[in-house]
Amino acid sequence: MAPRPAWASRNFLLLSAATVISGLGNSGALIATSFAVLGDGGSATDVGLVSAARMVPLVLFLLIGGAVADRLPRHRVMIAANTVNCLSQGLFALLVLSGSARLWQMALLAAVGGTGQAFFAPAAEGMVFASVSGERAGRAFAVFRIGVNGAAIGGAALGGALVTAAGPGWVLAIDAAAFAAAGSLRGFLDVTGFPLRAPSAGIANDLRDGWREVTSRPWLWAIVAQFCVVNAVVVTVQSVYGPLVAEDHLGGAGPWGLALAAFATGTASGALLMTRFTPRRLLLTGTLCIFPLALPAAALAVPVPAGWLAAIMFGTGVAVEVFSVTWMTALHQEIPEEKFSRVSSYDWLGSLAGVPVATALAGPAQNLIGRPAALWSCAALITLLTAAVLCVPEVRNLTHHPPTSPPTPPTKSNNPPGTFNSP
Repeated sequence: MAPRPAWASRNFLLLSAATVISGLGNSGALIATSFAVLGDGGSATDVGLVSAARMVPLVLFLLIGGAVADRLPRHRVMIAANTVNCLSQGLFALLVLSGSARLWQMALLAAVGGTGQAFFAPAAEGMVFASVSGERAGRAFAVFRIGVNGAAIGGAALGGALVTAAGPGWVLAIDAAAFAAAGSLRGFLDVTGFPLRAPSAGIANDLRDGWREVTSRPWLWAIVAQFCVVNAVVVTVQSVYGPLVAEDHLGGAGPWGLALAAFATGTASGALLMTRFTPRRLLLTGTLCIFPLALPAAALAVPVPAGWLAAIMFGTGVAVEVFSVTWMTALHQEIPEEKFSRVSSYDWLGSLAGVPVATALAGPAQNLIGRPAALWSCAALITLLTAAVLCVPEVRNLTHHPPTSPPTPPTKSNNPPGTFNSP
């Protein structure tokens, strides 16, 4: 058997395996939830309401989740969140399988799941960062992203097939079991030897401290602000305008599904590329890879034939993943370990906050200026904001600098009063 790479620590492997397991369940559950609502006689509006019920608490509690994850051992926050998600999805599955699910119940359980995710996401990102060290951190993040993307692709495919074959209730039950399995794996994480943290002055102070960490770094707040708009535009193009263009000009759901599959394949290919490539100028490389995100909107505005659209979506997926890995590497290099989760929560908030607004405005914008003009506007927004971010000197100049000495192996420590091992 080949020796384990130095960057693939036991914690990293456990986290990666748990992420793949829960990712497989989550991707299928997203499909199952929509069909559970429709199967209960719900409309497209009802599907949107249940989706919004999950998104609202996710956005509202992200910052608190980040502060909590920097106060408490992160693995315990993750396990607690997994437990909440397991129970909520298990109850959701039971209601659907028994035929007694009601819209308000599904919305409430979706909200519980979103709350769990708000606490889980910052803790998980901080834990992944803390489990990686050395000059091969970028390769580790690329491998982790391969697992994330592979689980998303496989989970969606399996989830769709299982919804058709067995019904949405069983897919939701599988998701609950996946959360249980992932939480169990995270229970085996070795947290001895992680840096000790001094007691903080409270959640509000932690949030202010996290805000200072973000605003004191121009490269960080500039890219977070950029993605508040860019991510919202990309989601709007993919979830609203793309299906409409496909229905009117490309032949329906089949060609659009092919385009989305090409995008997903591109993200997996991009992560694979980044296992072999670590750019010296991390954020310059990553930000240049945001320009291609304007291409799908432009292609749909034309619109180009389905084959060309699939090729464009594949290339966009590659570019997105190059950015994702360079971004993770930059955060790992520049942000103090004890503040990872707070900074991550602001990053998550920036990425998600604009999505509900943009998707809600997509229809009125199309009615006001027409769909092609709306799509060209989306492409222009991405291009202009990315060009603006490149005007920030720190974005152009932040350089990858691997540690000059190998990391010290963790050793078991005795906590002085008032402190604890983390994450």
